[in-house]
Amino acid sequence: MVGKTKPPRLPVSLFLPVLAASLVADARADVAVPPWTDIDDVPLPSWANAVAPKKGDMIVYDAPSHAGARRGVTQTSARLPLFGAKRGPGCRSRWLLVGPLAWVCADSADLSADEPFAPGHPSGSDGLPYQYFFAGRDGAYAYARLDNAGEAAPDRELEGGWAVAIVDQRASHGERWGKTTKGQWIAMRELFPARPSLFHGETVQNGALDFAWVLPEKATVFAGAGVARAAGTRVRFERVAWREEKSTPLGTMVRISADGAPEEWMVARDLAHPSSSPPPSEVGGADTTELWIDVHLASQTLVAYEGTKPVFATLVSTGRGAPKSGSDTPPGVHRIWVKIATSTMDNVERDDIGKHYSMEEVPYVLFFDKAVAIHGAYWHSGFGKVRSHGCVNVAPLDARWLFGWTAPRLPAGWAAVYPTKLEPGTAVRVR
Repeated sequence: MVGKTKPPRLPVSLFLPVLAASLVADARADVAVPPWTDIDDVPLPSWANAVAPKKGDMIVYDAPSHAGARRGVTQTSARLPLFGAKRGPGCRSRWLLVGPLAWVCADSADLSADEPFAPGHPSGSDGLPYQYFFAGRDGAYAYARLDNAGEAAPDRELEGGWAVAIVDQRASHGERWGKTTKGQWIAMRELFPARPSLFHGETVQNGALDFAWVLPEKATVFAGAGVARAAGTRVRFERVAWREEKSTPLGTMVRISADGAPEEWMVARDLAHPSSSPPPSEVGGADTTELWIDVHLASQTLVAYEGTKPVFATLVSTGRGAPKSGSDTPPGVHRIWVKIATSTMDNVERDDIGKHYSMEEVPYVLFFDKAVAIHGAYWHSGFGKVRSHGCVNVAPLDARWLFGWTAPRLPAGWAAVYPTKLEPGTAVRVR
């Protein structure tokens, strides 16, 4: 997750193993604190505390060379900690060390006297980093400048239902305007606010998946297994116990009442029950201690594991398309290959379809199978039901939890991070 507070300077000992492989072996023994430079190079200025992008973001590499593997992308306004500098190919000036296995080229950065700082965006009670709005039925117009917004030709036209994230609001030309994360201004009368779901999954106690969630808006509770007499109702997303199952003329039924209490039963099809599953061989099988994720298509549930122990479970919405249609969620075992704090998801470049969509700043994105990802969805609350264009949609609060729990970790001040050999991406199985 993007950091919310100014990070402290980390102890030098944390970076010594990395620096030993990256910096010259005969560095002066009297150098006790960062930033370091090669012994024959011009020292970094004494006032330099951080690294700031010159414009836009910066690509982070795992070595001081343009041939290094990409490690991630920084936030535009971040101030990254400075630990050292080294000459290397692909950078006219010097490579700057901003973390473990994390180098940026000084050609695209400025040294800063500021303390390291990660801007971030505080998450609200809904788990989202921004306030989101949709263009109304008639669409909306976006302008690059507020002073002539509504008078000049628009710089962009949004179709009805497209979503934007608003970071500022101001009054101008007799009405209120919202500024998007892209720096464009839209009349707020042309937008309506998103109503993100506040549903969230469950921390699993003692590894027991002995609960379920109600799927219909209102579901009947019966006084016994196979008994048609109603004893009450439960509502959508309500958590209920999963005590035992029985086959009845009404279908499979589940007892939700505690032992010794008056019996309460529900029809199983009204419930989404996360089920336990052994780890796949790709994460080490029964002996694994790895973190991994299991997405079950039939029940539309997700379970997070530490080794063989379930630690978290929630509802999902997976792809609604037929197998291999491109809008299904393909089964298989993969690893997260990039984590992105927010990403725009759209199909606006496709000319072979009649209706386009565009969702800006989709939060907490875990890409695990090419363009298929687990991510937060602020535009619907249909979790527990098939719905997406192929990705695994989760509620924003759950997406935030999964983003922080999975590997690789997103360093403060970064917008995206790739796995390394030292920190491979968390495995995701879809079945």
